[in-house]
Amino acid sequence: MAFVSTLLGYLGKLVFYVILAVCGVFAGKKLRDSKNAKTKE
Repeated sequence: MAFVSTLLGYLGKLVFYVILAVCGVFAGKKLRDSKNAKTKE
């Protein structure tokens, strides 16, 4: 039983970090796009 609860804890952390990474990538792309748009004008 302890193994299952530990596994679920690690899976929860994994999902959290994956979501955080995806959000970071999207935020970085938006920042880069806005920076590029400002330099082109």
